Amino acid sequence: MSERTPSLIPLLATASAVTAANVYLSQPLLGSLAASLDAGPGLLGAVPTATQLGYAAGILLIVPAGDTHGRRRLILGLGAASSAALAACALAPTVWFLIAASFAVGLLSPVPQLITPLAVALTGPEGATRGKVVGTVQGGLLVGVLASRAYSGAFSELAGWRGVFAYSCVLTLALTLVLRRALPYVPPAAHGTAYRASLASLPALAARPLVGRIVGSGALVGVAFGAFWTTLTFLLEEDYGYGPAQTGLFGLVAAASALASPWAGRTADRFGRRGSVLALVGMVVIGWLTLLPGGTSLAWLIVGVVVLDVGVWGNQAASQTLLFALDPAIHSRLNTLYFTLRFLGISLGSLAGSLAWTHGGWPAVVTTGTLFALASLLTGLLPTRERTP
Repeated sequence: MSERTPSLIPLLATASAVTAANVYLSQPLLGSLAASLDAGPGLLGAVPTATQLGYAAGILLIVPAGDTHGRRRLILGLGAASSAALAACALAPTVWFLIAASFAVGLLSPVPQLITPLAVALTGPEGATRGKVVGTVQGGLLVGVLASRAYSGAFSELAGWRGVFAYSCVLTLALTLVLRRALPYVPPAAHGTAYRASLASLPALAARPLVGRIVGSGALVGVAFGAFWTTLTFLLEEDYGYGPAQTGLFGLVAAASALASPWAGRTADRFGRRGSVLALVGMVVIGWLTLLPGGTSLAWLIVGVVVLDVGVWGNQAASQTLLFALDPAIHSRLNTLYFTLRFLGISLGSLAGSLAWTHGGWPAVVTTGTLFALASLLTGLLPTRERTP
């Protein structure tokens, strides 16, 4: 580990927070968007879904280049381009324009998936620090996700939903300028490998039993996660009468999961794949069961949010720690596989949650989330002959 590395880790965690926040800005704004753009819940559900689909596409198409090209240049380019996409969201004249611009925001936002392997590379070969570094950077990502909901909902009360996207544009651009001065150049671990060859290797990596278990389980957790946070807006507005500001504050309710992220990385180091899956995905299942009475009880809803988010984000930190125990030359591609399927799962969960809400209300949403969480648990616990890190 170089002398500069410890001071860079908080900056990298901050960068993950700011860029991850951009992906979740629209979720507390759905009520405001409905009034401003004259669209119903079914169509507005396509806004966060488009962002998640774009995020998955960006992870699939851009992040693999981190193994073969300088991650610093990729991070700076994405920061500048995503600022422009956020500006387009702020100026959107119609809901369809907003959906397209939201897809662009997602496509250009996979900066955390480049930052995490960069942070691991900066720490050097000391495997004992890997879980702590991954957990710290992922903790930053989580803070961004939580803060985005609170900030988005509260700031929209002052400046409107357009102001939320405009300010995020300025903040992302400022972050990019700071990173331009601070980030060192780290040579690609797979220097000399062509980008096309890097992309072509993804199916073979996904077919490895150990990798398949980890990314498959993560995708199913993503479905459960997306189903919750999209439909929570509808539940709070229709059943509790809360506006965007109060809805956004529910992100802060789950702040305990940010504190659990470094612990989750160390849990993976200590107990391995099946032990961390049992503990963390098991919490996702328990969280959903706790949320069932949350349709009529605010106390149960708050407890369920905390338990669910600790499990979801702890599982993500633990999964990345396990993947980064493998060959450093494939770290970006492993991140690509994990997060592409993860955010495809979240986008599917947003859609599934909206449909469940439309046809069966909160009990149908809870049933949907619980079933996908159980499927994730079973997938993650399946044995494999491949050596587990």
